[in-house]
Amino acid sequence: MGTDAPDAGAAAAAPDHISASLRSDAENTPAPAAAASARLRAGIIARYAAGSLGTGGFATLPGLVLTYYLTDSLGVAALAAGVVIGAAKIWDVIIDPVIGALTDRDLARHGSRRRLMLIGALALPVLFAATFAVPPSLGPVVGAIWVMIAFLLSATAFSLFQVPYIALPAELTPRYDERTRLLSWRVVVLTFAILAFGAGGPALRRLTGDPVTGYLVMGVVAGVAIAVGMLIAITVTRHASISALGAEVAGAASTLPSSPVPDSVAPMASLRTQQSGLREHYASGIRALRRSRAFRLLLSTFVLQALATGLMLAGAQYVATWVLHSEAAVELLFVALIAPALLAAPAWGAVARRIGKERAFAVASVVFAVAAVSIGGALWAPGAWIYLPVGIAGIAYAGMQSLPMAMLPDVISADERAHGPGQAGAFSGIWTAGETVGFALGATALSIILTVTGYVSSTAGASVTQPDAAVSGIVISFSLAPAALIAISLITLARYPLRRADVD
Repeated sequence: MGTDAPDAGAAAAAPDHISASLRSDAENTPAPAAAASARLRAGIIARYAAGSLGTGGFATLPGLVLTYYLTDSLGVAALAAGVVIGAAKIWDVIIDPVIGALTDRDLARHGSRRRLMLIGALALPVLFAATFAVPPSLGPVVGAIWVMIAFLLSATAFSLFQVPYIALPAELTPRYDERTRLLSWRVVVLTFAILAFGAGGPALRRLTGDPVTGYLVMGVVAGVAIAVGMLIAITVTRHASISALGAEVAGAASTLPSSPVPDSVAPMASLRTQQSGLREHYASGIRALRRSRAFRLLLSTFVLQALATGLMLAGAQYVATWVLHSEAAVELLFVALIAPALLAAPAWGAVARRIGKERAFAVASVVFAVAAVSIGGALWAPGAWIYLPVGIAGIAYAGMQSLPMAMLPDVISADERAHGPGQAGAFSGIWTAGETVGFALGATALSIILTVTGYVSSTAGASVTQPDAAVSGIVISFSLAPAALIAISLITLARYPLRRADVD
């Protein structure tokens, strides 16, 4: 038989609704060589990048204000505040791999990852606003429980969107440099979101003149803005799923023997495997972590850096209040950190195309660490000069965000070549769980530092004086501690094995 026979066998092995979808798009599906050389359309890149308005907003605002909200508005002790946030994040670590499995199953059954993303985008605004709607009169214990439950549910809704969202780049394009281009523009939007939410959130909080209603206004407005970005990004899911499934069928046609045996079609068998039990799905994520050395090394690097940046993010409001002596200074810190990054993200993409993603990632990490160390000078001479090293750190931060996210699809592709497609959700579930661990531990580490150095919590409107040790702890948490974590992350990054030739 000719090549037509394997094509028919592959189509027959797919579920009926997927086969019909693929047949209807057969004339528009490029051959494998053409697909590999095609550039992503600007509209797809823009719509995918819009999702970072949501992911950036949710990652930034709770990390920036939630610990401070608990300690300085609800009167929750610093260590207890860390426990509240940590408990919600531990749940994330448990649920994210499961969501990864579910989104892979959705792709197999329905040809799209859209369903979970839509549920998360619609639920998040209500839950996010509820997190910041606690009446201080309920007391710190009830307030802490309220925040923990509302934030846990918010984080779950966010994961329903985030996990499949991270899986999409591997399905949108197979090309090494196109993934860098896609993720570079995503990080442009991400840095804009961090700037908008990091500066705009605290400004909204002060809008009413009352901290209680101010936090509620902030939660409502930010929740709606996050949902809008997510809903825009969901529109690319059909393109991604068709591309992925079309590539699988095309791959089957080019590699199968001439006699069609449907059960031997590896890509379609992978799709059927996706419909197995939830326990098996969860285990598949752990197996992916075990079998892929590149994934373990990249994830370890990213988690350590998420811990470092999460520590700085959680400490920014404390630096503004107790080191720069102005709550409004947190907005200037965010402008200094993020404004340079808006221009730097595409520049890091250009550097990566010249020297490789992994080398560019290492350069960005070193620059960030050096800038963070220099901020430690505020221990002896606090002042507005720290905006300069914060700006340099912002330039490096753009690379630290875009480059590992552009490397993750490469890791997924390398695993697919060895073990078959259909596992992107498993990888993204573990990745999101790791990122969550990093940011959660950042806030927890800050709460421990504040507790050890004697930080004094207070309720909204109360006036307190912090001991010198607490102020020093705030500076260390914003400078020397993150720099040390970045230095450790360079050890795992140096062992990352994939290069351009391994992907293309």
